[in-house]
Amino acid sequence: MTTTDRQLHRQAALTKGRPAPHIPPLRTHAHIIRDDAEAIVVARELAAEFAVGAAERDRERRLPIAEIERYSQSGLWAISVPKDYGGAGVSAVTLAEVTAIISAADSSIGQIPQNHFFMVEALRLSGSEEQKRHYFQRVLNGERFGNAFTEIGTKTPVDYKTHFAEKNGKLVLNGQKFYSTGSLFAHIIVAVAKGPNGRIHIVFIDRATPGLDLVDDWTSFGQRSTGSGTVTFDDVEITPSQVVDHDDPFDRPTAMGPFAQIIHAAVQVGIARGALAETISYVRAHSRPFFELTIEHGYEDPHTIHAVGDVTIRVHAADALLARAGRFLDVATADPNERTVAEASIAVAEIKALGTDVAQLAATKLIELGGARSTLESYGLDRFWRNARTHSLHDPVRWKYHHIGNFYLNDQLPPRHGAL
Repeated sequence: MTTTDRQLHRQAALTKGRPAPHIPPLRTHAHIIRDDAEAIVVARELAAEFAVGAAERDRERRLPIAEIERYSQSGLWAISVPKDYGGAGVSAVTLAEVTAIISAADSSIGQIPQNHFFMVEALRLSGSEEQKRHYFQRVLNGERFGNAFTEIGTKTPVDYKTHFAEKNGKLVLNGQKFYSTGSLFAHIIVAVAKGPNGRIHIVFIDRATPGLDLVDDWTSFGQRSTGSGTVTFDDVEITPSQVVDHDDPFDRPTAMGPFAQIIHAAVQVGIARGALAETISYVRAHSRPFFELTIEHGYEDPHTIHAVGDVTIRVHAADALLARAGRFLDVATADPNERTVAEASIAVAEIKALGTDVAQLAATKLIELGGARSTLESYGLDRFWRNARTHSLHDPVRWKYHHIGNFYLNDQLPPRHGAL
């Protein structure tokens, strides 16, 4: 894609979107969370705040800029920074639970830092010592990473035209990305690009770098306020100190893939929890009994009681599988080898598959049991189904069933990549 082509694409994006919001520089350093227990406490406090305006933000497609600032300043965006570098180095169990807690309140906010945590892990596994010290400290200070991964118009989502090469004695990055979740809120944009050797790298680029352009043109019917729009790189100058080999963690046994995926699974579990909580609240407050019954309240309907019981069991099962997957992931992180990484990938795939089904079931039952009035726009209850359905498309669950079955039936280890 030439510079002129990228400019035309940017103009097209702007016709259906808006320029990126201004993200002010940090005024104070973020709080430092010290352990797993504190992370859970802080997440619950923030979730109560984020739930209040979730329906309105979704309805208006309003970017949660203040909420994201509050989120990262709380210290939760730094909880995966290793202890040796000043972070809490929380377990995968805790990271997944924090994500589920936030996602139950607002799944857009819950998804936004997924790629941030992915980048922190990429640095841990493949960054140089200098890169780790530099970027981990910036994360601890409260700075946020945003992704620029997926492109449109290529054969598969992991084909990349974005590249960097030497030009006039300097390294320059060129390309365009879509579905760039989190970048509108980020201080540092992280691009996936081909290097001169054809290998895939991730490149850390400060938001204000000349030639980097962000457009708020995300128009999906779900996850509306994730800010997953377009990012363009037009002769962006970079240095080798900004580049980390993306392929390295997948060339050898590491838990990089299941680490990325457990956060997505936790978003689905959070949506399921949120939908179930809204179902109970709405039915208790508004549901009317069917006219064939002689009961006084809708929540006394035996079919409603049965349905809520059924969904509750499934949500609790998803909770248990999420924690189980986290434990497998913690084992693989501590002792990465072919077997432990494969077992972690399968365990995470199991909860991603179940969580996806349960989130959509819980969201559907919310409307079914709520009745016709529950579809009114003022309640915004349809957002749970829209968000669950949209987020589930991040990577196909049907392939997770395939790898799970092949593992248990044929002892076939799954491939190592970021979508499993």
